[in-house]
Amino acid sequence: MDQAADNPALLPERLIVSAIVGTWLLWLVGGLYIVGPALGWILALILFWQAYASPAGQRPSLPFSAIFWGLAMLAMLMILWAGHAANGLSIGQTIKSSIGWAKGWALMALFVIAGAGLNIQPKTVYLAVCRLGRITLFLLPLFLLAPSLGLPQTLYVSPLKILGGAGDEYFSVVLYTLDTLTGVPRWQFFAPWSPAAGMIAVVHFLCALEEKDWRWKLTGMASSMAIILLSQSRLAMIGMLLIWPVSWSIIHFRRPVVWVSGAMMTMIAGWMGPLLINFAQQMQSRFAGVRADSSRVRETLGRIAIERWENEGYWVGHGIVENGPHLVEYMPIGSHHSWYGLLFVKGLAGLLALLLPLLLSAIAIIIHGNPATRQIGLSMLLVLVMYGFGENLEVLAYLYWPALLLIGMALRTMPRATAPDLPDTFLQIDSAIR
Repeated sequence: MDQAADNPALLPERLIVSAIVGTWLLWLVGGLYIVGPALGWILALILFWQAYASPAGQRPSLPFSAIFWGLAMLAMLMILWAGHAANGLSIGQTIKSSIGWAKGWALMALFVIAGAGLNIQPKTVYLAVCRLGRITLFLLPLFLLAPSLGLPQTLYVSPLKILGGAGDEYFSVVLYTLDTLTGVPRWQFFAPWSPAAGMIAVVHFLCALEEKDWRWKLTGMASSMAIILLSQSRLAMIGMLLIWPVSWSIIHFRRPVVWVSGAMMTMIAGWMGPLLINFAQQMQSRFAGVRADSSRVRETLGRIAIERWENEGYWVGHGIVENGPHLVEYMPIGSHHSWYGLLFVKGLAGLLALLLPLLLSAIAIIIHGNPATRQIGLSMLLVLVMYGFGENLEVLAYLYWPALLLIGMALRTMPRATAPDLPDTFLQIDSAIR
């Protein structure tokens, strides 16, 4: 076991480890929704203080790709204000939404910048996640037995809700839920709903894969897989299986094994094209049929969001979330899809404010990212992109912030002398970014 990672000396690392390992305690008191945003702003203040107090030659430096996150999320705030003004919303509503921005979109920039600028070791995050996994495995029997023991689904709603101002689901201590159609138990653990638990488990699974100590690695992987399976999240199962291989292939795209494997897969696809298409259609049908009602609601919410975006708020959106009709069980429009949600609430400008930093970060990591964290950073970007089609990234940032930290760490540039051998096209993009 790495003692340096187990007992981090730096204040930022101590705060990060405490927040991750203390997840279950924070969940028990309803503090997760408060600690996540607080940690993001505290890390940003620490970085600001280091830049202010350190001698000129020792000040932390930030790559442009990390700074761009800050600019993009500030643009998101400006777009929010423009949307409120365009739709005639009150000053009180604008202040409330701005506070929501500070607890949501702003965190995406703050944690990426903290990961890029502070001297945080990635192994600190990996080990902390695995230590959290050990606690999860210890508590797992309680969650599994709760339905058969007749324990209540929701134990209580934390009084700390008064400090957060969000819905009860962010402060509820929930042991399990029951599917409204089948009555089968489903678990959400320390997340506000089950698919969100699956997303966090995918992040933790990818972190566990990077842990060097095989005992902690297996512990972290086992706990993450248990959460993914018990949350019954279809997207999480796909992410657990595909994200790591895809990110590895992208990072090592110049290796012969990647090209040979791709050529073989192309040949197989050519020979078996009709069979593969038929199989994919059957799998898609079964995939949607697992939770057919949920799929129907998601698709309908998406259609409503697109139609109203095109007709009512093309550039800066509607400014706030609105509940849908009875057809979608009064779910908020765009709530199951970050891209549709951005189009509806913040218009095309808001969508670009998220899409551009994601694209720039991916290019920067592939071209000149930190060699030790390139793959994990790209993997976390893929998690955000994938879950942008199934979750609201803004409201869950208080839980998946370790992914943002690792993206920031991957953006730490390496010297040109150690940069990988890249085609001229990529080097030209690299020069433009720099």
